[in-house]
Order: sequence, then structure tokens, then C-alpha cells
Amino acid sequence: MPEPIDSWWARRQTSRGLAVPYPVGSYREAWASFPVLVRQYRPEHNGGIVLSQIPPAADVYLCWLCDAGHLFVATPDEQRHRPGRERRRSSWCPDCSDLARPRPLPMRTEAVARRVAATPAVPAVDPGRMTPQAPSAPPLPSTPRSPERPANLRPRGSKPTRATRPVCAKTPTLPTGTAFTSSCAPPPASAVEAELRAGLTSRLEFAAGLNAVRVARPFFDHLEVWPDIVLSDLRVAIEYDSTGRHGLEHVGRREVADRRKDAALRSAGWEVIRLRTGRLPMLGPHDLSLSGLTRQTVPRLLDELRAIRGPLFVDAYLRP
Repeated sequence: MPEPIDSWWARRQTSRGLAVPYPVGSYREAWASFPVLVRQYRPEHNGGIVLSQIPPAADVYLCWLCDAGHLFVATPDEQRHRPGRERRRSSWCPDCSDLARPRPLPMRTEAVARRVAATPAVPAVDPGRMTPQAPSAPPLPSTPRSPERPANLRPRGSKPTRATRPVCAKTPTLPTGTAFTSSCAPPPASAVEAELRAGLTSRLEFAAGLNAVRVARPFFDHLEVWPDIVLSDLRVAIEYDSTGRHGLEHVGRREVADRRKDAALRSAGWEVIRLRTGRLPMLGPHDLSLSGLTRQTVPRLLDELRAIRGPLFVDAYLRP
């Protein structure tokens, strides 16, 4: 159960037998992937303890100051896994969440109330003047329902699972690991991806227009995944990852989705190279840590392709 930070700190001092159980900087790398949370953490409201002294998995209440100036309390796990659909600022807080929700419409406005009041009431009917009605026909016997429930029908109120969730039928029937052009693929998320594609196209020959790879198991209701760049001849997918404008991309649950995507590609016989910026941790053996898209990005990417598929095979696709 979460506890206040002073109680948590005192308990850690006792259990570890140290006046400072976690020195400053102990968890700097663990928090580096959440720059927004680093900016919004306030040591002055947390007993002077800095964020790099707190494990991300600690069950402790911390004070945060959102970009709108609202001070609120949340645990590290809550901050790293807040839902993103109702965020109004770059990080969750109760006040911003209330402002983001649309206000419900009133049940009856004043104009509707006036129209209801002006509507004439239906006169009451005297039971003695009611004309007798013909007896209605007896109801037809109902056909008994089969006690067996169809396999694709789930109980009402239950959440769909991977086995019962429908799969998009637009994915063509292709062998697992085949690259193709998908109509379901989302548009590029940033202009950096287009710049990276142009820089790689100037050095390497590969089929243009391919944006999807057929996988064996459903990935978010599709039997396909959509890498940023698809090198079909080399069977290598390239992803450009950044924390985004608000520092919320490719962290928390979105990092879990990235790992699932990489596993789906590798099970289909592909390899993945992720260009990780914003101090994002490496997810695979061939990921590259970058400060951004520079002149050295494409040469480093080509060297990594040579390490994966061999220099003779990769150099055969280099442009003269």
C-alpha cells in the first residue's frame, strides 16, 4: 500500500541501515525516459528528496506540479501508466483531466420545459365508456433456444480477449514474413521519418511503397505490423523512436507495445533496428542510441545492417 514519502524514506533508512539509503543519481537512468515527469517532480514538496533517489517501482506518494500549475499527489507507477486519451497537458493531473472531459448536456433546458408546459394534456378516459375489445388471439408457442452458445459470442459485459477479439479482414492472405502495401497502415507520425527515408534511399536501393509485414499472430487486431521503413530484401524493419513533444511516446505501456511488435517481427524471420532518441533505453541488440537525425545516422545504420546480414549482402544494394 502506498505511504507518504517521509514514512517511506524512514523505513528504507531502517531497513538498509543508512542515513541516505539511495544516493543522488541512483535511478537517473531509469527516469531519463520520462523527461516530462523529471520536469514536473518537485523536491521541495517531497522532503527535499530528488527524483533520482526514488526507484520507479517504489510504492510511495509523491507530489507533482503539472504544466498548468496544478499540484497533485500520485505514485511513480500511476504517473508512468496514466491513460493518454484524456490528457490536456503533457502529463496527467486530476484538474487537467476534469477540464479535458466534456461537460454533460442538461437533461432539460428552459425552452424544452416551456414547450412541455404548453403541450395540452391528454384527457382522462372514463372506464364506464370504454368499448369492449375483441379478445386477442392466444400467443404462438415460442421456439426453445438452443442451450449451446456460439463459439464467437462472448457473455455480455465481459471484455474481449485475444481469442475472441475479431481480426481485421483487410490483411491479404500471404505467407508469414511477407512485406506488402497495406491500406490499414497509419500515415507517418513525423517529418523526421520522411527525412530518414530520403537519406537512406540516397545510399541504399530497396523497394518503395511497402509499409507492412505479415505476422503469424494478431497484433492489435491485425495480422500485420507497420514499421517506419521496410527493407524487404534484407528482411529488416527500421523504427525511429522519440519521446515526442510531450515526452510521452515510447514509454510505459507504449514501450511494452514496441517490445511486442519487435517479437512479432522476429518470429516472422525479420530483424529490427530501432533508432532511439531522447535517452530512450535500448530494446534490442541492434538498436542505436542517437541525439537526433544527423549526418552520421545513415552511415551508422548501414554499419548495423552489415552486422546483421553481412557486408557482402548489404553492399550489393548500395547505390553507386
